[in-house]
Amino acid sequence: MSHNFENLSLDLCSPYEEFKLPDFFYNSSSFKQLKIYSHKIVPYCTVSWTSLQKLSLRFCRLSDESMAKIISGCPVIENLTLYDCYKLKVLDLSKSLRLRTLVVNRNMGARGPRQIVAPHIHCLRLLHSQSSCTLVDVASLTEAKLDICYALNNPYLKFKAEHLQVMVLKNLAKLQNAEKLTFGGNFVKVKSLTLDTVICQYVIPGVERLLQNSPDLEKLIVRGRIYNSMPGEHLDQYLKLKSLSPDQCWRSKDGFAWNKSRLNVQPKHVTSFVELVLKNTEKLHKMVVLLDERYLTFEIEDVIPTLPHNSNVTIVLSSTNKPMASEEW
Repeated sequence: MSHNFENLSLDLCSPYEEFKLPDFFYNSSSFKQLKIYSHKIVPYCTVSWTSLQKLSLRFCRLSDESMAKIISGCPVIENLTLYDCYKLKVLDLSKSLRLRTLVVNRNMGARGPRQIVAPHIHCLRLLHSQSSCTLVDVASLTEAKLDICYALNNPYLKFKAEHLQVMVLKNLAKLQNAEKLTFGGNFVKVKSLTLDTVICQYVIPGVERLLQNSPDLEKLIVRGRIYNSMPGEHLDQYLKLKSLSPDQCWRSKDGFAWNKSRLNVQPKHVTSFVELVLKNTEKLHKMVVLLDERYLTFEIEDVIPTLPHNSNVTIVLSSTNKPMASEEW
């Protein structure tokens, strides 16, 4: 075997039996890209992959200690992929200063890693089973794609929905600085959705797209928040900086003239919002719209006659005069 390969793919087809790789393999300074498939990795010597930039480990059994030894020997690694790596519990990449992309795939029964410490990565792709995976530190993250592989009929995986929700919410809190966040298909198979939003032209495109990508939605609660939302003027300014016309970008496809100010909601706007929801949902059977009457210039009763009545969807329109904190909305 030559010691001067730059790109190497190693398929041993034995994730349970240990096959001791020679020491020179762990001390090759020529590797730039390395893929290891189906192997129990136990490096007994010091790892020195000083030129390695991209590492992919698939169906490998390795402990936290083995992973730490490998990472410490890859000072210039930029891209790391872990696909169903058993036994791994804590993935600590805090000393990998050049690592920018991390891909972790934990299909079905795979349980590792349980915790991810990666303060220097910019891009994260996390596909995992319903077993817990916590993002401890991803402070530099700018782009993330998350998906959950939910094996409903898998007898080996016993998982409650509330545990999944807690895990997802904790991870989302760690992703608050990400500029681009993508959810996989399983995230939009939601059946019940609560939407905190103002009703004005600036939110219509986003609401429309969200509904179009939630084909299984059965119940929608819209809470018409007035405060704690980004002023539309800021969005207009952003479009202008991109040499785009705000009037063209916010123009409704059906020609309806939406209100620009979130404080200027009229009965026709509420009616059009309801029609927009009905037009972009297929399985919806109940919709609740709650408005803050402290900011309304009309009575709720004025809207009811204008609502669509030829739909199988139950529409509940209500208002409140009680001040609510943003977290209660």
